[in-house]
Amino acid sequence: FIAILQSTYKINFMQTDNQLKELVRQKYSEIALQDKDSNQSSCCGAGGCSTEVYNIMTDDYTDLEGYNPDADLGLGCGLPTQFAKIKKGDTVIDLGSGAGNDAFIARNETGETGKVIGIDFTPAMINKARTNAEKLGFSNVEFRQGDIENMPASDNLADVIVSNCVLNLVPNKGAVIKEIYRVLKPGGHFSISDIVLVGDLPKALQHDAEMYAGCVSGAIQKEAYLELIKQNGFTNITVQKEKAIVIPD
Repeated sequence: FIAILQSTYKINFMQTDNQLKELVRQKYSEIALQDKDSNQSSCCGAGGCSTEVYNIMTDDYTDLEGYNPDADLGLGCGLPTQFAKIKKGDTVIDLGSGAGNDAFIARNETGETGKVIGIDFTPAMINKARTNAEKLGFSNVEFRQGDIENMPASDNLADVIVSNCVLNLVPNKGAVIKEIYRVLKPGGHFSISDIVLVGDLPKALQHDAEMYAGCVSGAIQKEAYLELIKQNGFTNITVQKEKAIVIPD
């Protein structure tokens, strides 16, 4: 699943990768303490967006089995679990797991015999997700703090990896895809919902830190994204759903 943003990139940030990561960590620490309505009104929860684009990236989870409103902060840009073909007993890893929304949906699919591991590098999000898991009484859902460019997970661990609107926030997307390949079992697969770009992103947005944390400035060209996946060893790559998102002037 790739949500296509019509307006595109040539990012030339002054910030280093570590500075960008710290920006994201700070923003998402704030978001962890906000309610869903506040997050949705700020474009991927990061602030700085026109009210014309509020909530245009999210999809409705409320009819999905396993949905828990306490874990839904309105930060996604699709429904990756819908296409993930998770089977009972699978081990599933959710990259950038936030408050646990996609992890709990995945847990419904994998059942009590499976395992779900959420990875997020924001301590406030990890705390929120763990609290939600405890409330739900899930013993087979675990949340680990760590950087998805260097996952706290062993080789050949996961049957399925999911991620929802997260890789666009990572400066080194190639490193994440390498890690996905390492952590998946032979024959495993991933389902990623993300924002990619088609066209030229205005320079004002290229350098806007708020828009970076809001998932927009950190996105890359659709073809470059797909090529990164191919270069890192994956085959049978399919775009299962697309939707165009046009940013108002």
